Amino acid sequence: MTRRGSVPKFGDVVLAQLQFADTFEIKTRPAVVLFEDSGNVVVAGVTSNTEMSGIPLTKKDGAVKDSVIKINYIFTISNYMIKKNLFSISAEKKKAIVNEFIKKLAF
Repeated sequence: MTRRGSVPKFGDVVLAQLQFADTFEIKTRPAVVLFEDSGNVVVAGVTSNTEMSGIPLTKKDGAVKDSVIKINYIFTISNYMIKKNLFSISAEKKKAIVNEFIKKLAF
């Protein structure tokens, strides 16, 4: 769990409890923090299935294994569901996330 008073920031890669849409099961998975507001944290899921589309997250970036940030796997969780802060992504990766959202939200 994040320390009391510790607010996750955009680009933090965390280990969090997530409930995927296809199951009622809650699993502990890595995710990238998009933003935090009043104890609610919006995150993008991370998968180690590098065949999936998304933003690459490599060992060089700090990941345990090469992975993909999934912009279409968005979750809102409580700050208390974050078990651990793993590392923070680079400004370049943050920009890639923002650009992907702009593309998806474009009319």
